[in-house]
Amino acid sequence: MSEPHVVWLDDPELASAEVLGGKFGSLAEMTRSGFAVPPGFGVTTTAYRRFMESSRLGDQAAEARSVDPDELAAVEAASARMTAAVEAAPMPSDVEAAVRAAYARLEQTAGVADAPVAVRSSGVAEDLGGASFAGQYQTFLWVQGADEVLRHVRRCWTGLFSAPVLTYRPAGAEALASEPGMAVGVQQMVLPRAAGVMFTLDPINGDRSKVVIEGAWGLGEAVVGGEVTPDRYRVDKVTFEILGREISSKDVECRFDPATRTVRMVPVPQERRTVSCLEDAHVVELATLARRIERHRGAPMDIEWAVDEGGRVHVLQVRPETVWSRRRKEPVARGAGGGVERVLAKFMAGVAKGPTGDQEGSR
Repeated sequence: MSEPHVVWLDDPELASAEVLGGKFGSLAEMTRSGFAVPPGFGVTTTAYRRFMESSRLGDQAAEARSVDPDELAAVEAASARMTAAVEAAPMPSDVEAAVRAAYARLEQTAGVADAPVAVRSSGVAEDLGGASFAGQYQTFLWVQGADEVLRHVRRCWTGLFSAPVLTYRPAGAEALASEPGMAVGVQQMVLPRAAGVMFTLDPINGDRSKVVIEGAWGLGEAVVGGEVTPDRYRVDKVTFEILGREISSKDVECRFDPATRTVRMVPVPQERRTVSCLEDAHVVELATLARRIERHRGAPMDIEWAVDEGGRVHVLQVRPETVWSRRRKEPVARGAGGGVERVLAKFMAGVAKGPTGDQEGSR
């Protein structure tokens, strides 16, 4: 039996990092473990390789990856050639049929035609020891319709040949010299009241007895990209007492704009600008969720979350915290480390507007 081109997040037998990449494979594991992850499917690494074989781009891809990373002009030229080739090559009919059928099923699940989805790159090499591709792959939000899903799947594939990826040479990641593989996650969008990120330790000083939550109105990309100063909450991981709140003035939020049919920053109504984006009950619920995820994974975690308009909490992304958890354990000291903004910037890409108006990020 041939390997599938599409795998659902809740498939207990087939959903793995090998076929869904590091990012979406992690969400599949969270789904199987009973966490509230929005439904979705992955266009597998098998589908990507089928595309590369059918388009006969393997030799050209290997040539692009072999370019001297110090020769920036040559890297840019190789990137441009591969991007154009991937965008022009025909999609194999069996891959296209599988993606269309899966999206139609997701439309049925959502109960709406042209259901909005996030289309996220999920590279296999994201899981390699010593390698971190944070900020180098793409995410597209509020993609609607099967044609657009297929187009954005292809755009995610081109991300393997961006100049930053072609010049990245992490220590201990010799496997990057071969075909790294790319899966693409297609996941139902959450219409959030508020969203953001949380750490199962204090990113300022590494204190593992705390959960730090940052959030803002609308989609979490405004927090990830640093386009707003988020509200910040510090919670005791044992008692779940809220130890501190910093409520910012949130003048803009990231939302889907029906008038332009794009995701963009829009003004926050005046009466909500200085109001906490989370009620205390949701702060406690998120901190409880963070501790559950940390215990499940057995390590400090960096979690992307959303609270929808109905008040339900969703897990959007889970990844290991990789600054403090890699350091030698020492007593927590006052003033240790840098600011939260500096820590977040290391993990999360800025948000930039794509050619189609989609919001692009890296998480």
